Amino acid sequence: MDITVALGGGGAKGNSHIGVLRVLENEGFRVRAIAGTSFGGMVACFYAAGHSADEIEEIFAAVDQSRLYDRLADESPSFLGLGRVHQWLDHYFGKLTFEELKIPCAVTAVDLNKSQEVILRSGNVRDAILSTIAVPGIFPAFRMNDWELLDGGVLNPVPVALVRSLAPGLPVVAVPLNDPLGEPPRSISMRLPSALPAPLVSRLSRLRIAQAFDIFMRSIDIGNRQVTELRLQLEKPQVIIRPEVGEVGLLDQVNVHEIALRGEAAARAALPELKRVTSWTNRLRRQIFGEN
Repeated sequence: MDITVALGGGGAKGNSHIGVLRVLENEGFRVRAIAGTSFGGMVACFYAAGHSADEIEEIFAAVDQSRLYDRLADESPSFLGLGRVHQWLDHYFGKLTFEELKIPCAVTAVDLNKSQEVILRSGNVRDAILSTIAVPGIFPAFRMNDWELLDGGVLNPVPVALVRSLAPGLPVVAVPLNDPLGEPPRSISMRLPSALPAPLVSRLSRLRIAQAFDIFMRSIDIGNRQVTELRLQLEKPQVIIRPEVGEVGLLDQVNVHEIALRGEAAARAALPELKRVTSWTNRLRRQIFGEN
């Protein structure tokens, strides 16, 4: 049962992708291509590099989340840093390129200079991950060639058409992580650097800047939901799996295992539809009529 998978972004809630991939593995589905945006792009790269869902879960659970986004001295202006993430990714990817991955993989980013989507599917994998996870205003943009790259979720929250282009003719499983339209946006707390004294963190969190950040992030969430739904309607993935992770904040420190279980639950609920779209009758229809 061959499929392709498009993984959406969403910060800490992206750990639910692990559970989705684990169910697909255990149920005998073969992921022939994978694409992702933001945190989903990072999970996609780990999976395409040959790490199983269980291995990715252990890798992510071992990370010290309290210090992961501390700024380093040489980073460009941003609220939080990605220097430690860079070091962490170096350990697992080093100079690995997309051409060396086990299955076709791509991630999306946005060029701040030209206001356009950039598809990253060749060259250094680590650099592509640092580009796709660079949430605007929070993490530093990643400079590559003539691009100044930011989180691909700004324009393409769930890259369905992209993964379809990597393996044409196969069903696409899309995994968006935001709430559906109509649900109220969740309050998102501002994560302050762990090096600050606890009393200072407590005072800063009550300042107007923290409240303004919350309003800003909630408004971004509304726009992201709208873009997600419009692109899903346009690009029509065969199966949509939406884990229940709406209350998980972008920068929350989470129990990776617990969030992964939410992905498992959503994937198991989608098994009847997954089996339907990969049945021999549907495979034959796609071969004869060229339907997606």
